[in-house]
Order: sequence, then structure tokens, then C-alpha cells
Amino acid sequence: MAQNVVVHGLVRRRLAVAGIVQGVGFRPFVWRRATGLGLTGFVSNGPDGVLIEVQGPGPAVDRFLDGFPAAVPPLAEIAALETTPLPAQPGDERFVILASREHGPGGTSLPADVATCATCRAELRDPGDRRHRHPFINCTDCGPRFTIITAVPYDRGTTTMSRFTMCPACAAEYRDPDSRRFHAQPIACPDCGPTVWYADADAGPVPVTRDRASLLGDAALEQARGLLRRGGILAIKGGGGFHLACDATQPAAVVQLRHRKGRFAKPLAVMVDDLPTAEAVAVLDEQERRLLTAPSAPIVLLRRRHGSPVQLAEEVAPGSGLLGLLLPYTPLHHLLMAGMPPLVMTSGNLADEPIVHDNATAATRLAPLCDGLLLHDREIAVPCDDSVVRCAVGLPLPIRRSRGMAPLPIRLAAGGPDLVAAGGDLKSAVGLAREDRVVLSQHLGDAVHPETLSAMTAAAEHLVELFRAKPAAIVADLHPGYLSAGWARRVAADRGIPVIGVQHHEAHAVALAVDICWPLEGRAARPLLVACCDGTGYGSDGTIWGGEFFVIESATIRRVASLREFVLPGGDACVRRPWRTALGLLHAAGISWDDRLPCVQAAPAAEREVIHRQLERRVQCVATSSLGRLFDGVAALLGVAQENRYEAEAALRLETLAAAAAPTSGPGVAVVETTDMVRVDWRPLVHWLVDRWLAGDPPAGLAARFHEAIAEMVVAVAARLRPHGCGEAVGLTGGVFQNGLLVSRTSEHLRRAGFEAACHHAVPPNDGGLAVGQLAIARWQH
Repeated sequence: MAQNVVVHGLVRRRLAVAGIVQGVGFRPFVWRRATGLGLTGFVSNGPDGVLIEVQGPGPAVDRFLDGFPAAVPPLAEIAALETTPLPAQPGDERFVILASREHGPGGTSLPADVATCATCRAELRDPGDRRHRHPFINCTDCGPRFTIITAVPYDRGTTTMSRFTMCPACAAEYRDPDSRRFHAQPIACPDCGPTVWYADADAGPVPVTRDRASLLGDAALEQARGLLRRGGILAIKGGGGFHLACDATQPAAVVQLRHRKGRFAKPLAVMVDDLPTAEAVAVLDEQERRLLTAPSAPIVLLRRRHGSPVQLAEEVAPGSGLLGLLLPYTPLHHLLMAGMPPLVMTSGNLADEPIVHDNATAATRLAPLCDGLLLHDREIAVPCDDSVVRCAVGLPLPIRRSRGMAPLPIRLAAGGPDLVAAGGDLKSAVGLAREDRVVLSQHLGDAVHPETLSAMTAAAEHLVELFRAKPAAIVADLHPGYLSAGWARRVAADRGIPVIGVQHHEAHAVALAVDICWPLEGRAARPLLVACCDGTGYGSDGTIWGGEFFVIESATIRRVASLREFVLPGGDACVRRPWRTALGLLHAAGISWDDRLPCVQAAPAAEREVIHRQLERRVQCVATSSLGRLFDGVAALLGVAQENRYEAEAALRLETLAAAAAPTSGPGVAVVETTDMVRVDWRPLVHWLVDRWLAGDPPAGLAARFHEAIAEMVVAVAARLRPHGCGEAVGLTGGVFQNGLLVSRTSEHLRRAGFEAACHHAVPPNDGGLAVGQLAIARWQH
């Protein structure tokens, strides 16, 4: 600890605090701690964090500092704390909260949105409370943060609440350090806050401002609830954007919503009023309960409960053993859901486009999709779709990182130049490397839509502005056809900076290393073997990879093993039609196309002949080592799915089938060393699966055996590479490892073989986490 400077028996210390320290009740905490010890000085927000100066007798200052990081509010997180002794200023008389500083390097971490806390929920229900049934109740422990921030430092004037003038009662709470709403920036009440109103979708122009609305407040809510009970579709403006909602127990309503949204098969999220209702429709363990009730309030993928007293429509999640459930997380959701059946609560957009977040756009793009709209006039500065998580090996596994999680920082091992990363084309999320951390944007959609490319631009510009970054380069995937890479080239050209290309699967692997804080340099550095398995990714040799193993060590990465290649007849056509992939597998394995096989039956006779010629002549065929495509092909072989109506549908159905059965005894895959690397030969396993299916074995047991064989394959590769210095730890990443059954079985097999299993916990294993790895690798290269 630095030496105190004593003046007239007083000492003064300056604390510069960086991390998640704004919008989380940090300044009130500091004020209470300092005044409780009789100290003077100040605390102030700034673009680089929080600045504190405390002054008083030496023992009192020491007590203030003792245990300071451990005592901060529950939503705060200190990333860096620097203390400096200063000469005392005897004129200080009290401890104050100063106005925020506006200039600085912009290195602070911004808070994510937080679900309504228990105290605010109690006030919401209390007829004697002045905020009874106020749809925007909040305090320093809960409410919107990132979605309303327009600039830093985080103050009322730099949020979308700046247009609402606080009434005297709210202003008094805002200025009172003993109040739960002391410096709660979104503070409001029915007298001075935003308003909710209802509009019929087919009753003429939608009123996008409250002065044109006829049904306000409780009347608007009751109209919306009545619409839902009658089987109608409601567009509701939530915290991060619009939802499209309907009664999840009415099949006709769910089918109608799917038809209007253009989401014909992909599972839909369901909001339930409380935890007991969640328990009635799904099977939860303790970790899943914690996730469901966490401040981030994500959608949690849970096992469907059979024989539930609450009958959800089968159309909610057809063919899936999982349900995506979430609890109400804004006061408006709590008011809407009270006493209601479970509601489908899906993103307010057409399928795979960015979520709609403003009233004017909702009036044009959502009104044709719904029967009524529940609107409000608190603007959303940053649209944020719901986050999605599931549990694997008893730990959270993020699937989509958005509201409640973005823009919480992800630590890098060291600092470096500011960089922006484009991520990938699917599950787009841009990233910013600033100092020793990565800020990953919210989920933006799929870059195949022009609206998503515009959202990428807005998200990147917002992050750069908020953090006052000066990007030295833009980082993108190596795939020459990726729209996200084209976006990166345009942005780089506009800024006059270079583009850094990073291979897709290397980015996945390094994203995992960053996620688990793997030591890459210094005395603690050790190699990490990473199994990176997904659907498609452009390999550095020009082929399509997707079943790769890498070793990461000392800020370098090298490919050491791969799935044996096979060819996809028609290339991308196989992604939508897994039966085509299955025919390619059969051809590569030397297995005849028996008419009894479901994948052969799914192929039209004329098309079958064309595909056979394509494979024989290698015309319009794409070579791949993709484990994701192998999953598709096996799903088609076993008659589980012959098409992908949404991404990875066949693999999800295969997982659902496998989870319901014990694996049949059978062979695994062959792992052989070649001159350049270890190769995994999947052909013996496919031969056996075909033989057993033709012999009449139940598909569920065969699906379970396939999962088991892939888990054993990872261990076999790790064991083969262990003598070559590839380490004792194995990481699992890529879209294939969103599969909870596969993650669990692989982790168990690794532990039994004496390996350490490493899985994602903050960064998605799918393309939503690509930007993290892209930025880390670009830092190595820059």
C-alpha cells in the first residue's frame, strides 16, 4: 500500500475504479461507506470509470479501503482499482457526489439491463405504494441500463429518460443518498414517467405517440390481455425491443403467429408468470432455476415435462424435447402476465431479421403481423433481443448473448490497439477490443438481411462512440463470400484502416480460450487442445472445415487433427436437405443406396440419378470435414429429419431422440495418424449405423450410440496427441457443442480419461462468439 501523506492529522487517498461501476448503485454505496466512517471527499462518474477521493484520520481511511472490492453492490464488478496518496485538504467538510466528468479515454465498462428486483415487484403490487401498477418501476438494483444509454458517463442526461422531467417526489428520492433510488437514472412514477397505450392493428394508423392514443395505462393493459385470451396476436414493446405474443396453450393462435412471422418450424420462446408454472411445464434442476431467476432473465432451454397439467400447444416447439422458457423481466411484463396462461414471447420481427425497437417501425412492419400493439414512449437506444442459455455439465452454456449480458466485458490477457470485429454471417454480433477487454455487441440477427448489416453498422458505431475508441483495423472472417466480411471491407475503406482476416475455426478456438481465461503467456502458460466442430467454415486450404482440432500455446494456434473429408453434392443445397448429405456419406463410405433407407426414399428418383453422377465425377461438389454436416447426414440416415427448416433442425431432432434412450453397443470412429496430422475416419461408424438400421434396431438407441461415438472420438484424438505435447486440457467449441447431450457425454469421457474438459460459460460456442476470437488473434498479429 502506498505511503499516506499526513497533513494536520488527516490523510487523503484517490481511488480510480474501472469496471461495471456505473448504473449499479456504486456511488451511493461509496457515499454511505464514506459518511459512515466520518470521511470527507467526493465520488464522481467519468467516461473511464469512477473517481473517489476520501479524507480523514488514517485509521478511518484504512477502514474504508479494507475489503472495499468485496463490499461493492451485487451488480458491480471491479476490473481495476488504483489508489494514490494525496496531500490532505483541510477545508473539506463533507463527502459529496459530484457531477459526472465528461472527458477521458472512455475505458469504463457499461452495465447491462437488469430484471425487476423483488422489492420493486412488491411495490408494483402494493395498492398503497405511489408506484402501484407503474409499468416502469425501477431502482438502483434493477431496470434498463444498456438499452437506454446514448453516451457516457452514465447519467440521466445521457439516457433516453432525459426527456422526462422528474416530479418533486422522484427528484427528492433521486437526490437522497438513503433512498433505494438515489441516482437511479431511469427513475420515474405515474406522474412524471413514460406511458403505455394500446392500438388496434387494423383500426387505421397506429398511434406512435401517446397524445394520439385512446386507451392508456391499465385500460390499455386489459385490452391487450383480452386480445390474448381471445387467441389474438399482440405486439408488445418490452425493454430491448418488441415481442410478438400469443396464448401458448391455443394451437390455432400459435399456428397463426408462425404463419405471419414466417417462422414455420423453429421453436418459440414461452414466458410464464412465475417459477411454479415453469416447474409445471419443464423439468428444472437447481442451476436451471438460478438461470431462470437471474438478474439477466434469459430464455433458458429446459427439458419438456411430459404429462404437465399446463398443456402447451405442440406447435410451440415441434419435434424438440426442449422448451425455451423465460420469466417476466420488466414491470410491464409482470402486469401483462399476472393470472395469464403461458404466452409465446418471440422476437418482434420477421424471421431472422433484427428486432424492431421503435414505435414508428412497429407501426409499419409489425402491424401487419399482429392484431393489436401495446406501446410505450420510453425510447430504446440500443435494441437487445432476449439472451438464450442452457445447462450442460451443471454449468450455464450461452447460446445467444444479448439483453442482460451485453455489453458486459470479456477479459483479454493484455492490452493493445483498439480493433473492431465483424463476427460471422449467422448469429451476427460485432465486437470491440478496448484496452484489456472485449465488448461484444448484442445479438443482431443474420447478415443475409440488409437490415442486419445496417444494425451491425449502428452497433459498431455505438460501441466505438461509447468507449471513445480509435480502431486501428477491422477484423473479419476469411470467407470471401461472407457478407459480414464485405461489411468489414466497406467500413475499413471508409475509415482508411486495414482489414485483418482470421480463419473461422481458429477464431472459435481462441474465443473459448479467452472465455475460460486460459493462460497463454508467462509461467502459467500451457497448451490447450480445442475440438472445434460446426456446420461450415472456410478453411485456410479453400475447403469447408467443421471438424477440427487445434492446439493453442503461447499466443499461437495450429491445426493438429481433422475429420476425414467427404463431399457435399450441390454444396449449400445439402444444408437445407440433409438427405443429400446422407447420400454423399454413403457414396464416400462405399455403401449402396438401399431403397429401404429413409434418406434414399427422400430423394426424388430423377434427382438421385443427377446426384450420383455429381458424386462420381466430383462436379458441383464441395469437400468438407464438417461434423455438423455429419450430424445432418446421420439424422437423415436414421429417418429423423430429411430437411432443415431452420438452422441445425436435424441435429436438434437427433439430440432429442438420443436423449430419450440408452446407447446401443457398437463401434466408434477410427483415429489414424497421417503424414500431416491426425485424421478421424467416420466410415466404420456409418457402416454400422446403416447395418443396424436395416436390421431393425430402434433409431433412438442408434442416435444415442452416435452421440457416444463422437464423445469417444474427442477423447481418442486427445489421447493420440497427448504424447506430442498437446496438453492435458481439451476445450469444446463451435456450433455442434451447443448440443447439451454431446457436451455432457464428451466432458464425462474426458474426465474419465484423465483430461480436463473446458466449455464456454460467457461467450457462445456458435458464431455469436466469433468476434471475441477474431479480436484476440488480431491482437497477436497486429
